[in-house]
Amino acid sequence: MGLAVVILAAGQGKRMHSDLPKVLQPLAGRALLGHVLDTAGALGADSVHVVYGHGGEQVKEAFAGNPVHWVLQAEQLGTGHALAQALPGIADSDQLLILYGDVPLIRAETLTGLVAESGPKTLVLLSVELEDPTGYGRVLRDKAGTVYRVVEERDATRKERAVHEVNTGVMCAPAGLLRRLVAALGNDNAQREYYLTDVVTLAVKDSARVLAVKAGDPAEVSGINDREQLAFAENALRLSRARALMNAGVTVTDPARLDVRGRIQAGRDVVLDVNVVLEGEIVLGDGAKVGPGCVLKNSAVGAGSEILPYSVLDGARVGAHCRVGPYARLRPGATLADGVHIGNFVEVKNATLGERSKANHLTYLGDAQVGADVNVGAGTITCNYDGVNKWRTVIEPGAFIGSGTMLVAPVKVGANATIGAGSTITHPAPPDQLTVERSKQQSVPGWRRPEAVDPEERARREAAALGESANKKT
Repeated sequence: MGLAVVILAAGQGKRMHSDLPKVLQPLAGRALLGHVLDTAGALGADSVHVVYGHGGEQVKEAFAGNPVHWVLQAEQLGTGHALAQALPGIADSDQLLILYGDVPLIRAETLTGLVAESGPKTLVLLSVELEDPTGYGRVLRDKAGTVYRVVEERDATRKERAVHEVNTGVMCAPAGLLRRLVAALGNDNAQREYYLTDVVTLAVKDSARVLAVKAGDPAEVSGINDREQLAFAENALRLSRARALMNAGVTVTDPARLDVRGRIQAGRDVVLDVNVVLEGEIVLGDGAKVGPGCVLKNSAVGAGSEILPYSVLDGARVGAHCRVGPYARLRPGATLADGVHIGNFVEVKNATLGERSKANHLTYLGDAQVGADVNVGAGTITCNYDGVNKWRTVIEPGAFIGSGTMLVAPVKVGANATIGAGSTITHPAPPDQLTVERSKQQSVPGWRRPEAVDPEERARREAAALGESANKKT
């Protein structure tokens, strides 16, 4: 007996007012459906079936690499009809778990408990207690606590509406049982739809056992139908992930101002300041500190390193005891060895810097190999792009690059070489020597600063100059 998961994801999401299908709306940097698929994967499901409809090709394309059985619901005739489309591909002997593409925060631990209660002739619902159950179907129990019905609010009596336990729609049962129940569904309602909730009443009539397992946190089972609910889920997920990091020993200055949009591996005594955004795969070594307003994406920061405020790391590898920022940018391929300093308004792309090297101010290092103990002065640029090709710059260990230097690649600076400030280096600079490239300094006697010219005179001069320029071209 295997576990099959069916994810109902065919809804249009009109209240989103978006061209993007509802299940592709982003939550913490990932589509809603992506979160549900991750949860199904964590359960070790033997098969996952996604019922799609509106924007189906977009949905399938977004998850083209996932091992998913795609099932088209060409007409949206209710949740029961949606499940019926997937049932032909599922064996009667499988346990069938039904999830929803717009309920992204449900935890694998909760579902594991739900599946454990399921068995032959047993249908298990996931319910939740709400302070305000308005709008939800109520779970009705007899005096013994046995579930006998789920009633929609519009059909409920005043006494039934006073019940605070509501149905989430998530359920688990043997596929063979659900196949019989779904086949018996009717659509005698205002919407002329086949409601999955009606299988509860049918299960009781079929002498099946019906259980309801309560979720501990209402946010976990909240569906998302509009932008406000999406923001609510974002906030709930933000706090949940911050709490998990803190429980693992990470100092989070303000959990409400930390955005975790990926998977984080953090060592001991890591500190995350306010308004930090972590995306993709992130590794933070022991004692690493990330300052306010920093964005890290698919990057690793070594032990004892500090990322100063408002720095951006994307696809970067930072060694131990480095200092980066403030206002630094490390782009894909940036690799810093231990003890490297990258200062304010420095950009590094597809470049490696050896141990203890420094570029502290206003510098661009692209497509470069920088050795150990190199000092790169302010305003230095590796001129790596000729308009068509990218070229590499090599700076060997111990070199000193003076401020305002242009290194026109491909070019090499030898070990312990010194480049004079303001030089444009187009040929190899030999090791252990000073290389200087400057035009001769001149002073112009009698030169005066321009004086203000009235607008009419300025317009006349400009017209004359442009006319002369046009004549020369012709």
